[in-house]
Amino acid sequence: MDKNLELIFKNVAGRNARISMKDPKDDLTTEEVQTLMDNIVAKDVFDSTGGALVEVVGARLIQKEIIQLIG
Repeated sequence: MDKNLELIFKNVAGRNARISMKDPKDDLTTEEVQTLMDNIVAKDVFDSTGGALVEVVGARLIQKEIIQLIG
């Protein structure tokens, strides 16, 4: 099963910007994700087309399951 961690931030233009991470560890906690996102904003690590990331909006774990029926 494919898994992605999607981090959602607000940038200086007021638009949402997303960072996606493939195959996050299975025992990832909410606290770890919050700390990571707070550090990204505080240290100005990433930029987006709408400028710097200035606020944490949310995070979600996306799981995709593919079931092959034929072949």
